Amino acid sequence: MMGEAAHGAGVILTVLATSLDDSAVATADAVIIGAPDDVAALDELAAHVDVITFDHELVELDQIEALERRGVVVRPDARALRFAADKGHQRRAFDAAGIPVPRFIVVASTDDPMLKGFLDSVGAPVLKTASGGYDGRGVLFPQSRDETMAMIDELSAVSKVVVEERLSLRGELALVVVRGANGEFASYPLVSTVQAKAMCVEVRYPAGVDESTALEANRLGRKIANLVGAVGVLAIEFFICDRGLVVNEIALRPHNTGHWTIEGARTSQFTNHLLAVSGRPLGSTEPIVTAAVMVNVVGAETPGSIENARQVPGAHVHDYGKSWRAGRKLGHVTVVGDDARAAHVTAWESARAYGTGTRET
Repeated sequence: MMGEAAHGAGVILTVLATSLDDSAVATADAVIIGAPDDVAALDELAAHVDVITFDHELVELDQIEALERRGVVVRPDARALRFAADKGHQRRAFDAAGIPVPRFIVVASTDDPMLKGFLDSVGAPVLKTASGGYDGRGVLFPQSRDETMAMIDELSAVSKVVVEERLSLRGELALVVVRGANGEFASYPLVSTVQAKAMCVEVRYPAGVDESTALEANRLGRKIANLVGAVGVLAIEFFICDRGLVVNEIALRPHNTGHWTIEGARTSQFTNHLLAVSGRPLGSTEPIVTAAVMVNVVGAETPGSIENARQVPGAHVHDYGKSWRAGRKLGHVTVVGDDARAAHVTAWESARAYGTGTRET
């Protein structure tokens, strides 16, 4: 989707892909084959472009820092990326800055001396790998103390583990903001999100919250963007609970919760990301629709029909060009209009035809 926006943003896009089958290859101007942690491939990419940016956080920060020391322009830079790539660092920094996060500790094993007392105070926690997790992967919900310890042992074999209190939620929200290379700031409208198995299945605009909540989300968004030093899109997922807004996750890239902006905003998140990282003024984040609903298509046990999905009137179907696999995010459907409920019904009709394995809420 960044590739689809590139020419409109006046950008020539070269993608570093692991194979020619990667979906981004189809929309890029040029492609370099290599892994994101392959030093030779990163060097080749740096030699072909003016700016390097990202569509995921699964990178080696020391390699990105080495590029920066050589004068390669990387946006967002390694310091900013660490907030998304290392959840333990993110939690500590946000907590120190007064940004609301769940109560947490970071442990390297079940032998950590703080673990027992923390579990006694919070009960059954949420466990997250400090690095490497995405789309619900690396997030576990143990139901007992024995299960908690076993899961920490499992996760700590590959990463430190963030152990968090499990909050009683009233809902979940997301905010996509954009920060330019010169500190210019813009914010898209707040949206509500629906989760299943720790993966987002639906995004709804408008969010349906009061003005004070929206203002607080924007205040936190600006504070986080400046603290992190973001350049480009920054997405923030919030919990709504008795304490008010609490930060769940952040991403420093175009994000699933902002896909609705392709059809629903004057400038999509993808165009604005490219404008920001290339050092140009940001586009308007103003919505151009009354309502928008985006439904993720997560593969069911058997494939559906993208042709049938596209035949649903009003449905904008985005296919990611991935091979079918149960549980894999394969695309999304967006419906915009004047009626949020009607958009919801139509989006799910198209997503079911496509073959989503998630249930309508």
